[in-house]
Formats: sequence, C-alpha cells, structure tokens
Amino acid sequence: MRKKITGSDIAEKLHDGMTIMIGGFMANGAPEGLIDLLLEHNIKDITLISTDTGTQTSGSGRLIAAKRIKKLFASHIGTNPETGNQMNAGTLDVELVPQGTLAERIRAGGAGLGGILTPTGLGTMVAEGKQVLNIDGQDYLLEKPLRADLAFIRGSRVDVKGNVFYNKTTQNFNPLMATAADLVIVEAESLVPLGDIAPESVHTPGLYVDYVYHTEAK
Repeated sequence: MRKKITGSDIAEKLHDGMTIMIGGFMANGAPEGLIDLLLEHNIKDITLISTDTGTQTSGSGRLIAAKRIKKLFASHIGTNPETGNQMNAGTLDVELVPQGTLAERIRAGGAGLGGILTPTGLGTMVAEGKQVLNIDGQDYLLEKPLRADLAFIRGSRVDVKGNVFYNKTTQNFNPLMATAADLVIVEAESLVPLGDIAPESVHTPGLYVDYVYHTEAK
C-alpha cells in the first residue's frame, strides 16, 4: 500500500500561504478529515479554491470560520454568512466565479491549457480587469486556468493504488481538482483492495493521486 499516508506525514507537507483546492459541494463529498488536519496544525493565509464555503461547521466553511483563508475563489458563498462578513470587513479577498467557469478554469489548469473563452460574465463585475477577445464577431472573456499546490479530495471507495470511486453526487468537483494540483491527497471513506473497484467504475485513476488518507491511518 505504497500510497497510504498518515496524518503526521501530511502535516509535514503543509505550510502557511499554500493554494489549496478542496472538493465537495455544500460540503457533500468534502474531505472533512483532511480539513481537520489544516485546523489542527494551524495552517493559515490559505488561498482556497472551492465551489462554495459550505457552512460554518461543515466543509471548507470551517476554515473560513477559523479565519484561515486569505483569498477565496468560489461560485457562491450564501450558505455561510461568515464568508460574507469577512468579505465585507475586508479581511477576506473573494473572487466570485460562475460555477461553469470555475469548473472550466480548473479543467484548463489540469489540462495545461492557457485559459478558456466564455461569454459568461460579459458586462458584469466578473469581467472587470479581464481581457475580452472577439472571435468571429462574438466577444468572449479570457478566463485564466486555476491550479493549486495541493488538492484535498474525498472518495467513497479508494483502492490501495489510489483509484477512486465517488458515490452519486459526492463526485462533484473532486475529479477535476485531482488533475489540477501539484500534490493530490484523497481521503478514503472506505479503503479497499486493488481490483475491488471495477475498471469502468473508476472516476479518478490512481495516476492522479499521490497519497491515500484513511482515518485508521492517523
């Protein structure tokens, strides 16, 4: 099980000021155990890329509540009032990104692309400071790719080589984020032997996963 890692080993890879992608949608499919490690080791000044900020007691929202986030890229923040409070107070820099655009920017980061072109956001605050290109008479925003130092994702079933199956809607942003970070750690809800996950059911191949974290390995 060469990919299995303990919490103490993960702690050695963490430092202040990291850019971290965290999977989940309104905390569904969020790697709560890995978020625990960020809190336990007082990692701060994080640039967070997450589709939302959950609630104050769930998902990446717990990092907001603990004031560990310096910069946030997210599609919506309404489920966690503390995010809005910190943004309005000027203590949290928030870049709101339309959800489809956020997914495509992460995909572009994972694919090594220079960005994406989209009409979404033209004529709104989303377009402020961004390049507009005219292609065949149609204006598009150039949205730059997003990558991270670290991606924390969660799998419903993960085998010992890091192949991941996500149950139902827990898939959400997890597979995209697994492609767009320098270091990818998956939290396994259930750790299973190699071959237990049918090849056609593998959503994230182990090629993208550096380490597997299972709570029994703490």
